[in-house]
Amino acid sequence: MALTRQVVSTLQGDGTDVMGPDILAWHYPEESLVSGSLLTVEANHFAVLKSRGAVLGVYDTGQYPIQTPDKPLIGGFVTGFFGGNSPWQYEVLYVNRAKLLIRSTGIASSAEMAEMSYQVEYYIHVDTKDDALKLTTHMPFSGHTIGVDEVARYAGPVVEQAINQIIQVTPMEQINAHIHEIVELVKEHLASFLSVYGITLNDAKVLILPKDERMRELISLRAFGLSELDAVRYYVALKMAEKGLVSAPNMAVGQPFSIGGQTMGTFPVPGAG
Repeated sequence: MALTRQVVSTLQGDGTDVMGPDILAWHYPEESLVSGSLLTVEANHFAVLKSRGAVLGVYDTGQYPIQTPDKPLIGGFVTGFFGGNSPWQYEVLYVNRAKLLIRSTGIASSAEMAEMSYQVEYYIHVDTKDDALKLTTHMPFSGHTIGVDEVARYAGPVVEQAINQIIQVTPMEQINAHIHEIVELVKEHLASFLSVYGITLNDAKVLILPKDERMRELISLRAFGLSELDAVRYYVALKMAEKGLVSAPNMAVGQPFSIGGQTMGTFPVPGAG
């Protein structure tokens, strides 16, 4: 019984592409491909064709007939048992060449050992056929795919090291003043690391905030030029206002709260003797 020639493609039966924005590479699930099958490579993909572990070729956009490297000695065997089609085992690995977004998050510590949460977003793409071969050679598939989440896991320690290199020696309130330096260091480390896998880094942005919500709000108040004590007083006043306490404005200005001429409490003014 003859093996059936196939059209090898990333397109599914409903016309959608299996390689969406979260997929960097995809392993075509059918390995019993035969000579004469048609390899289809879409405009935003590369394809790596392997046979029994050996790379036979890397393909750009187009359609390519798969030809089995038959030896004359087995030609009669192929004709008799497979109708002229060789059962040579093939693998097709598709690589997404579109620009993809990667996100990486983590926790770092400032010079005061305050926990800071960071989020790094960066764009990547696979630029050439040689890069596609590097990717499929050096980064293992998880099942039939390499997703952007896997790239984020691989690159996570590199991002963490670059961020900690600056944050650990920088006071918390001065971190944003060094954000450009942090971004450039992250880009330098990431680009070097990803190039081993044939991945090109396009751009990156870094957001760093105190992990504790109270600290985020206090630093926001300090950004208005308030002293540390004033920032704490305004923070408490805001929380009192959220609870509906009418004495919140008094806390904000550091004045006593009175009802019917009777003082109910005093809020000391920072710096007052």
